[in-house]
Amino acid sequence: MTKRIVILGTGGNCIDILDALLEINRSKNEPIYECIGFLDDNPAKLNQSFHGVSVLGNLQMAREIKECSFVFGIGSVSNFWKRKDILSKLKIEEDRFEIIIHPTASVSQWANIGQGTVIFQNAVVTSNAKIGSHVMILPNSIISHDDLIGDFTCVAGGVSISGNVKIGESCYVGANASIKEGIEIGKHCLIGMGSVVLNNVSENSIMVGNPAKFLRNVS
Repeated sequence: MTKRIVILGTGGNCIDILDALLEINRSKNEPIYECIGFLDDNPAKLNQSFHGVSVLGNLQMAREIKECSFVFGIGSVSNFWKRKDILSKLKIEEDRFEIIIHPTASVSQWANIGQGTVIFQNAVVTSNAKIGSHVMILPNSIISHDDLIGDFTCVAGGVSISGNVKIGESCYVGANASIKEGIEIGKHCLIGMGSVVLNNVSENSIMVGNPAKFLRNVS
């Protein structure tokens, strides 16, 4: 039976989620998913259509939509530490969130993927990695063995995370960043694009450069 999906947000990641749903359908040669709409708090987006899928209303409307599953696509460098609060205010049951894995992604049979997580094109998740809930792993990123990625964290494109790394909840790892094996990164951290992390990172830190150095606190 086709599963109805509503995407929370209309940003670039959300459009990519729609694309992933369509690619899953194409790879299976059957309609696994039907995206019935987007929800977004920007009133200018109401009734707009993205690739044939309409914005139905604001995020609070999620409570009124029955018999569907959700995917949470909101998350960028400007709001990553707020993702948990944004979603918790909607009071949507956790089991109504769908795990979305693009057909080109490689996910180990021994990896653990949390509810509502999205894994995009050509991403790799290897053995014994544990990915939290509502994580987004963007194209071409590598999550190595025994890594732990906290809930609500965003891993941008082309990131390389070595083995036994622990990343706290609600972090953002910028495009093409690299993280050394065994490193621990606290919650609410931003790792700048292209940064090379060689030492543990305290929570609420912005780290940039090669090697990565502390710039300032997130908030």
